[in-house]
Amino acid sequence: MRLFKHFDNCNYDFVRQRYVAFLVTAIMIFGSLGLVAIKGLNFGIDFTGGIMMEIKTPELPDLAKMRASLNGLGLGDISIQEFGSPQSFLIRVPEQKGGADAQKNAIETIKTSLNADFPDKTVEYQRSEYVGPQVGDELKQSGIIAFLLTIVGIMTYIWYRFEWQYSVAAILSLVHDSLAVVGLFSLMWMHFDLGTLAAVLLVAGYSTNDTVIVFDRVRENRRKFKKMSMRDIINLSVNQTLSRTMNTSLTTLLSLIALWLFGGEVIRDFANAMIFGIVIGTYSSIYVASSVLLYLPFGNDENREGSKGDADAETVTAKG
Repeated sequence: MRLFKHFDNCNYDFVRQRYVAFLVTAIMIFGSLGLVAIKGLNFGIDFTGGIMMEIKTPELPDLAKMRASLNGLGLGDISIQEFGSPQSFLIRVPEQKGGADAQKNAIETIKTSLNADFPDKTVEYQRSEYVGPQVGDELKQSGIIAFLLTIVGIMTYIWYRFEWQYSVAAILSLVHDSLAVVGLFSLMWMHFDLGTLAAVLLVAGYSTNDTVIVFDRVRENRRKFKKMSMRDIINLSVNQTLSRTMNTSLTTLLSLIALWLFGGEVIRDFANAMIFGIVIGTYSSIYVASSVLLYLPFGNDENREGSKGDADAETVTAKG
């Protein structure tokens, strides 16, 4: 089903808007770096250490009252999220000073408080875990390594599959998309945990896949229209793949919006990262990655300053 039929024969001049796109990109990149450097990230228990409890209450509780009760225990800022069914909850507690004994005491204190809220019924404690600070630091290092390996792997693949110029443009777009998502989490002070990191890596993969589609058409058109200027080739290629790009992005967003609406609080931050990342990834594939190719040297482009008439004729031929 074609949702954007009018894109099939469009002729938008995307390259003309590259300076505006580059300005927006620079604002997002440096803004994200500044936010992370000044404000930092709201790391979850996965990275900072703490207690995670999964419970099931005998009846639907008053969440506001439960939060007030638990936060009045003096254990720090405790978060409660719906988990699965309406009566299942995930409780996150900051790490307590005093080692393992302090964590055990905190768990028992929380259980006592919850049992008091349901005096005549039983609360099911399905899981109680403690993540130490050392484990959190190891997970941070592993996350950074995973991200760097992702960048290296994508760069190597595109370099092998295309040419180094495409690899450079794709990596710039990937870094832009990833930093934009991280900057959003710093700006909105949302929890950044392993699930969020997985979303950032997924956004990187999605954006790269979309970029590769455009690059493949650029390479095909460079071989097909040898007298056409690089600017016209990029515009032609982006227009030819625009319908596919918009359809893919929209259908992906529909599933993510459903996940955001009905998936519960536990995966809400993951869905936030994915939704924002898909929008940014689509923008960067259209405006950023392809336009960067204009500023990279291609060894066989000496004859790519073809006349405007030749370019226009070949563009019409390509569309036909």
